[in-house]
Amino acid sequence: MKALLLRLRPLSESLLAGFIGLIGGAIIMLIFGYNPISAYIALFMGGFGDLYGFSGTLSHATPLILTALTFAIGLRGGLFNIGAEGQVYLGALAAVSMSYFHLPVGVHLIITLIVAMLAGALWSIVPAILKVMRGVHEVISTIMFNWIAHFLAFFLIANVLVDPLRAEKTISILPSARFPLLTPGTSLSYGIFVSLFTAVAVYFFLWYTTTGYEIRAVGLNPEASHFAGMTTWKTGMLAFIIGGFTAGLAGAVQIMGRPPTYAILTGMPLITNLGFDGLGVAMVGRNNPIGIIFAAIFFGGLIAGGRMMQLSAGVPLEMIRMVEGIMIVTLSIPELAKLFRAYGHRLLVWRRS
Repeated sequence: MKALLLRLRPLSESLLAGFIGLIGGAIIMLIFGYNPISAYIALFMGGFGDLYGFSGTLSHATPLILTALTFAIGLRGGLFNIGAEGQVYLGALAAVSMSYFHLPVGVHLIITLIVAMLAGALWSIVPAILKVMRGVHEVISTIMFNWIAHFLAFFLIANVLVDPLRAEKTISILPSARFPLLTPGTSLSYGIFVSLFTAVAVYFFLWYTTTGYEIRAVGLNPEASHFAGMTTWKTGMLAFIIGGFTAGLAGAVQIMGRPPTYAILTGMPLITNLGFDGLGVAMVGRNNPIGIIFAAIFFGGLIAGGRMMQLSAGVPLEMIRMVEGIMIVTLSIPELAKLFRAYGHRLLVWRRS
């Protein structure tokens, strides 16, 4: 019974935090003169009320599952890897570049996904080397590489991958490399199954393989893992590279399954902030791949339902973002508290030594 309660504790904490977030958002709306009941009804109906709304929710959740896995894998290995944003850009750019090649249907899609994953992983290698070889903190290096990827993407979109007929976007993904739509008339594609399969695969890797156990052990206690014979720098490198795979995959899935353009627009609206939003998804999902699936669907519902809040309940976009922010921060508190306790313990051990 005690073991069951311990397993249910994260779920109960997330549900309580979500309830507090809803109350906090309602109070903010009341202060500014909006009806929170009407707003939340519109939010739910817009994100989950019908097939069209739920399809939009799942569509938004698809890349968030993958970018959240990037952060979660790193954190399980004791790394605060926030480089998913830049790796998403590289994955999306790699996917678009594969449209210069004409390959058979199916083969083209698979090869494009593989190339995008490799691009994301390659972009993660330098921060990984800086971390394990020189001790450069991964937050600093990954932030720097995010900005490098940001401006590199702008350059490639405007000068290399640009569509010669439409200067506001890159060339489009060829039909042979596009994900078919799961629900006609929406943006939900079969890419959702790629995200779900990846999340399940990462879960089994972390909890049911020797290497996954070593990653989690190093994340919990690197000193004890070292004395137990584990090579901590190898597990760190592996956590970075696997995270790069999932982030690069997120960029590819987003572009290959998004009608009507199947391309990257100049301002990169389809891929910007996917990596950063993945941090919130991972926190809400308690850095568990299965929890991340449900957290990403929740985030997707906020995005899809937020539009309905604006149209039906008259809540302005800025207020919607504020309410979403309150809910996300509140839902993240349990995992943030756990994270700070772990870092505080490591700092104490370091000072004593």
